[in-house]
Amino acid sequence: MKRVRALTLGWLLVASPTWATPPAPPSLAGFEDAIHHWRNVHGDAYPRYAPDQVASIADNILRYQRIDGGWIENQDPARILDDAEKARFDAEARKSGGSFDNRNIYTQVDYLATAYAITGDVRYREGSLKGLQFTLAQQIPSCGGWPHTVPATQSYHPHITIADDVTAGVLGTLRRVLTDERRYAFVDAALRARVRAAVDAGDACLLRLQVRQGGALAGWAGQYDARTLAPAQGRKFELPSITGQETVGVVRYLMSIPDPSPEMVKAVDGAVAWLRRVEITGWHIETFEAPAEQFQYHSSTKDRRLVADPTASALWARFYDVKDNSAVLATRDSQRVARYEDIPRERRTGYEWYGSWPKRLLSKEYPQWKASHPATP
Repeated sequence: MKRVRALTLGWLLVASPTWATPPAPPSLAGFEDAIHHWRNVHGDAYPRYAPDQVASIADNILRYQRIDGGWIENQDPARILDDAEKARFDAEARKSGGSFDNRNIYTQVDYLATAYAITGDVRYREGSLKGLQFTLAQQIPSCGGWPHTVPATQSYHPHITIADDVTAGVLGTLRRVLTDERRYAFVDAALRARVRAAVDAGDACLLRLQVRQGGALAGWAGQYDARTLAPAQGRKFELPSITGQETVGVVRYLMSIPDPSPEMVKAVDGAVAWLRRVEITGWHIETFEAPAEQFQYHSSTKDRRLVADPTASALWARFYDVKDNSAVLATRDSQRVARYEDIPRERRTGYEWYGSWPKRLLSKEYPQWKASHPATP
């Protein structure tokens, strides 16, 4: 292979017949959720690699990877580690398992594939393959979705997980493995066949799990019992319900499929109709100053309240009752409460109970998609 020096990026690029011009440095956007959670606990005053220092970031990702190919969640891949931290992660790497929570594992798989295309370092190819094989091994046989975390240490970890884009995010990456034949040229035919089978099963699972209300298609729950396939509880404050946020992620995934089946089109149409039905008007979330307080997972100098406002933009609840579409609000001890102010401050400021997640989907993305995908009988 011909080696050329990349003066602006500071590392050697390996040109190959399929990559006459290597791809741009991969974005760290997929890690935003993990980085956010890291900083909630540790703050943001720490040294980081620049986004174009791809080899250094990819080396970190390899260091974080466990022996069977998984990764623990909520790490900043661009953090510059000292010797003690490197030793800690080297010890952690001898463990097995990982978590798909907070858009984890499939993001590392994708980053390492691009890092290999840029640098030609075979370690990144092998790390991506290990992560891909780990992902395929964790698909839940009863339906085809993915769990939150393996091995399970909490009651909700084995559930088929829609929350935080677990199943939709995995499927999106697996589809890239199949379609981006240059970047994933290192995936051989046998493994590619396994990926195709996993995508087919996962797509069928999403259609099967879509909640129905009186015969009408609605959205998706955050978690499902892997045995009964009924909506299940996540963390103690995440009661069984339909999720207003992650339904958007599933719809976007289904709309990304170039040749959706009639059933997929109906699923998208039904979910969009449901999102329009449960839109909340006349209220907005107000953030105001409050005494500083340190909680276990975050600190806060502000509080929030729900304020009546006839001019407010639309809101959606994070969770909706499966039967009557009322907003589902809860405390850390799993008590459902009727009012936003009844949620303790720690959960009001540490969790997004209301948001505008479907706004762009409903105003722009779905109408554009719908123009090319009319309903079928």
